[in-house]
Parts: sequence; structure tokens; C-alpha cells
Amino acid sequence: MGKEITSRLQDYAQWYNDLVIKSGLADYSAVRGCMVIKPYGYALWENMQATLDKMFKDTGHQNAYFPLFIPKSFLSREAAHVEGFAKECAVVTHYRLKSDPAGGGVIVDPEAALEEELIVRPTSETIIWNTYKNWIQSYRDLPILINQWANVVRWEMRTRLFLRTAEFLWQEGHTAHATAEEAMEEARRMLEVYTHFAESYMALPVIQGIKSPAERFAGAVETFCIEALMQDGKALQAGTSHFLGQNFAKAFDVQFLNKNNEQEYVWATSWGVSTRLIGALVMAHGDDDGLKLPPRLAPIQVVLIPVYKNDEQRAAIDARAREILQSLKQAGIRAQYDDADHVRPGWKYAEYELKGVPLRLSLGERELQQHQIEAVRRDTREKLSLPLDHVAEKVLRLLDDIQQQMFEQAKAYRDQHITPANSWEEFIHILDEQGGFVYAHWDGTEETEIRIKELSKATIRCIPLSPWPGDDGPGKCVLTGQPSARRVLFARAY
Repeated sequence: MGKEITSRLQDYAQWYNDLVIKSGLADYSAVRGCMVIKPYGYALWENMQATLDKMFKDTGHQNAYFPLFIPKSFLSREAAHVEGFAKECAVVTHYRLKSDPAGGGVIVDPEAALEEELIVRPTSETIIWNTYKNWIQSYRDLPILINQWANVVRWEMRTRLFLRTAEFLWQEGHTAHATAEEAMEEARRMLEVYTHFAESYMALPVIQGIKSPAERFAGAVETFCIEALMQDGKALQAGTSHFLGQNFAKAFDVQFLNKNNEQEYVWATSWGVSTRLIGALVMAHGDDDGLKLPPRLAPIQVVLIPVYKNDEQRAAIDARAREILQSLKQAGIRAQYDDADHVRPGWKYAEYELKGVPLRLSLGERELQQHQIEAVRRDTREKLSLPLDHVAEKVLRLLDDIQQQMFEQAKAYRDQHITPANSWEEFIHILDEQGGFVYAHWDGTEETEIRIKELSKATIRCIPLSPWPGDDGPGKCVLTGQPSARRVLFARAY
């Protein structure tokens, strides 16, 4: 059926593309660097979105929406911000087309140039802080806790579906506070929200940390992050939360009257995750037969497939299967019944395995007679016979176990691939031979960080918030031999 998937060991990048395309998550677009998210992929994103949205609202945030277009002058107001995003910006220069007098379709009307060019948002700090200036006068107006679900554009030259595209979907939180302490507390709170989402819903173990100055978000004072490890030994940044200090408030002159009746600049945060998390799910859990989706996010948690030899069997099995389907749905399980008769059950088994459906149920004549149903787990391929009495309760327990086992398996892989290095030779050997995180000393200078990246293609993924096992305190930099306060995590990354 054209569903062959390249082996991970043969070509990991092609394996990833095969899974994304052939499982129906996404497709390539006619627009270079952009993608089409197909219904199955979008259903996965909707489940992520709904879960995160509830977490945001449970922590006091509200949703709003800000313009797609940002005046060019706004980006110029925060120097580090414009420097960080200038090379990725798409720019609107004209507002009208006209027919080509030479008969070549349409052309840009040269008389329709904008007085000021507009930037298609790469992120929204500038347009939002220009707006907050009108909303904030007093400490009574604070805090402002806003989240936005949106698309952004960053003009990437090398793209890969979900992981790095010119346009992608995300959420971006932007909050304003009366004190630095409140803003820092917010940045750390949202890091915990992302950590909980990644580990409890994505079954993705992550390491919390702080970005080095060279890897920090453009315009931030401090960037907190969660870092995950993919099956090819490369790291992936799974979420960031930024303490922005007063940088954007000063750039847009956002001041408030504090409790001492004094004018003060507002303190800020921003934080976000994007559709690249779908790519993380593919790479962290998938195998050579397809996706493995964690039950709490899978668009289809359970698929029920009838197996019959004749019309008489089909009628009896169909009637019982629909009763089972109803009980699963009443229990809140996202279940699907595939009674299509133009393909054989074996084809369906392979198709739903490719799509990563966590649990497959099969009902045939033998199962009816024995008053049970066959269950096959996607994570372990284990076959089980479940009694039909209270089958929904048993399925719920299985889904919980699948969720937990997927996390434990990913965590075991991650933990096995965090390796201390005490010399440059050891550092390179670990990266080349086994991959994963290298836990090594760094002298704290940007020059050394840049040199390590040039020599090894590895970056500092984070300075862990809590020392990792193997941290032996102060030591010597793995490259320069200069004093180092502690080890940090390096890896080659997406």
C-alpha cells in the first residue's frame, strides 16, 4: 500500500519524514518552507492545545489576540530583540497588485508602497507592549496575564516538517507585573506548567534549566527551558519561559504608579511552545512501524476492528461491537469503530499501528463465544484477552499503563544518554559514538561556548536548575582548562 518506512538506523531524517507524511500528520505545501497540517495532525495539536489552554486558565491567564503585522519601527526599539530576529523577518512593503501590462498576470503596484513596512510577526513582544502602554497606569492594573494562540513566521532556510518551518502555530504568553519578584515567579511557574505537560501528557522526560547568554531569547534577562532527548541522540528544546526584566517596558515607555506613588517601569515575562512538540512526539516514541502516541493526547485512543468470515457472523459481531463502542465513549475514551469492508483486518492493523493508536481491540466469532475481546498494545505489542464485562474500565487502566510505560521507556533512554566528559577527546567521542547529553565543565565565557560549537556542532542546551548526578562541583573547562563553577549539558540539537 506504499506505506514502507525507512529504518531509523538506515536514515533517521528520512524515517522521520516518512512517519510524518505516511501517518497523515502533515504534507508539504506549494509555499517553500511551509507545511499543511492534515486533519489527523491537527487533531493531535487540538488535544495539546486544549490541555495547555486549561493549564493556562487554571493559573489565572486569559486568551487574547494581537495583530499579525508589526510596524518595522517597533522592532527597532529593543536592540537585542531586533538583532535576534532581523534575519528571519518577512516584510510587507506594498498593499496592492495590478495587472501586468505585458500580460504576465499580476505584478506589485509600484505606486502602492507602504509608508512604513510591516513585519509579519516572528513573535509578539513589541506589538503587545505597545498595546500594554494604553492598559497600564497604576499598580492596580497589574498583573496582566495574557496568552495568545497564533501563527508566526520566521524565514528559515533549512526546514523540516513540524521541527522548523517558515510558518508555525504556537501559543505565546505575555505578562506584566509590578515587581521583579512577581515576574520571576511567573516565569518559573510557566516552566513548571510546561514540564508537567511534557512529562504527564506527552510522556516526554525533560530537564529544566537556564539558557546560557548566547542561547538566551533575544531581549530576555533570563531564559528558562525544558530540554528533551530524541532517539537519535539529539536534543530538542521543548519549551521556554523568559524573564524579560524591564527591557520591553523601557523600549515602549510602559510605566505605572506604584504603591509609593512613584513612577516605575513594568516587569515582564513571555513564554511559548509550538507545533514542534508534534515533531518531538514522533522522534521520542516512534519506531520503524509508525507512530506511538501517548494515550492522553492521541486523537484515537482505541480502535475497534470486527473480524468475520460471512454475513451472519458480521451481523452478530457488528451488533456487539457497537455496544462496546458506546460503552467506551460513555467512559470518555476517544474510540473509533472501523467496519470498512473493502480492506482486510490485517491491513487495518498495520494502518492503525502506523498512526500510533495506543490500543487496538479485535472482535471475532471466537471472542464472541468466549465472551472476551482481543487487545493489542501499540507500545509493547503485547496481546491480551479482556473479558467483555466492564470492558471500558479495563481499557482505561490499560491506557493509563501505556501512558506511564511510554514515559518510563523514554526516561530510561534519556538517563542512559547523559554522560560526563572530563576531557575534550572524551567530549567528542561521546558525541560521535553515542550522542545524547554530554555533562561537562565550561569556563562560562561566550568565546569558549562559540568555539565548542564550531568544533563539535554541540551547543549548551541548558545549565540545569538542579545539579544532575555526576556533577562534582567546581572543575576545569573541557576545552580551555580554565576554572569552571559547575557542569552544564551540551548536545547536538534540532
